[in-house]
Amino acid sequence: MEPIKNNAAFTRREFVKKTAVGAIGAPFIVNSSVLSGKGISAPSDKINLGIIGCGGLGKENLKACVTHPDVVLTAACDVWKERLDPVVEKYKDTCTAYSDYRELLQHKGLDAVIIATPAHWHAIQAVEAAEAGLDIYLQKPMTMHLGESIAVRNAVRKHNVICQIGTQIHADEHYRRMVELIRSGNLGDIATVRTFFTMNEAPNGIGLGYNTEEIPRGMDWDMWVGPARMQPFNPNLVKDAFYHCFWMDFSGGWTPGMAPHITDLPIWALGLDYPTEISASGGRYIIKDDSDGYDNHEVIWRYPNLTMTWMLSLTNSYGFDFLRGQESRRRLGIYFHGTNGTLLTDYDSHQILPEGDRMNDMETPPQSIDPSPGHELEWIECIKSRKQPSCNPGYNIKVDIPIALSVLAMKLGRSIKFDPDTERIVGDPEAAKLAIPEYRAPWKFPSEYL
Repeated sequence: MEPIKNNAAFTRREFVKKTAVGAIGAPFIVNSSVLSGKGISAPSDKINLGIIGCGGLGKENLKACVTHPDVVLTAACDVWKERLDPVVEKYKDTCTAYSDYRELLQHKGLDAVIIATPAHWHAIQAVEAAEAGLDIYLQKPMTMHLGESIAVRNAVRKHNVICQIGTQIHADEHYRRMVELIRSGNLGDIATVRTFFTMNEAPNGIGLGYNTEEIPRGMDWDMWVGPARMQPFNPNLVKDAFYHCFWMDFSGGWTPGMAPHITDLPIWALGLDYPTEISASGGRYIIKDDSDGYDNHEVIWRYPNLTMTWMLSLTNSYGFDFLRGQESRRRLGIYFHGTNGTLLTDYDSHQILPEGDRMNDMETPPQSIDPSPGHELEWIECIKSRKQPSCNPGYNIKVDIPIALSVLAMKLGRSIKFDPDTERIVGDPEAAKLAIPEYRAPWKFPSEYL
């Protein structure tokens, strides 16, 4: 089945953008009655929101969005009735249920959509949402492949929709203070950044022998798999987003699962563009279970004047200076190595290790980055102002592409060279071909956005 297109000559979104030009203060919100000849709606009219993917992450995004007084949930979609029904029941006065996201995208009067499906769906659903003129909250990782990342960025630009990638840590106050510290120059020149994520799932991972279980009633497994390679149903895979990261076809592994949160800070603070060379080593060495993802991954991203590394281990949870006890648990951290000192930080704490006396008399930089109202609420406010939010695809592509290429470099067993100006892989036709995925029929990669 081919994706449904929105062929309206003059959409509600275009009306909002045209009426916002030259408005004093924030533009007002109108609804679909404008297009049906009922006249201009009052400024207090709601933003009609839809959601695709009603699992745990999607419900959390929705919970945050509906705290805004201008938001009402009008449509919800999931291929699993068990997850769809509770959301529709909770918002039964306003919400229409769908099992096919393409039908939701055509819901009359819809303004914006949360996309909280597994990562293998992100690109095709985000592109089609943009084509429908809908503003988008897209869960991270933005995509799994270089070509998908470029396609989403270009579709958002072409159709002038507002898009926030769901890297929620970007809204955190601690990250803001770390950005200010790094940009203050107190650490001196920074030539190396190290990032890591560990947890010990060895040796049994998510378990063995579940691939033969029957598909639950009320689940459309073919649609769940969608453009990915078809494979047997596994109940562990569909538990929640945590489990997706053990399967390559549905996530790209734990590096796309966690690195967007962790590498976001150095890319933001240092204003990094794309790396010019990506090297990686890793594989599935120890864990034996139903999944197929790698359990260790080491990456070097080479930038013009800086090297950033990534270490992922699912078979040992040692956390370097972030150990905080001997128990086996998830750990993560970031090191910024400057000429004056080293900054160690994670999601909520930091420590500075000076180089001798080079940081004596250094003052804490003043707060210069405004607090976030919350990652989802920032998106809602940007829908109203028609300004792109902080984690829009134009920014997030600098996070997404290096991660996608690190997984590809590991698969190929060789380094990949990348041209930041052309956004193309250099001198490696095989890598360039693999960077644009082939979808399972009848789904088609949106190559027109390359």
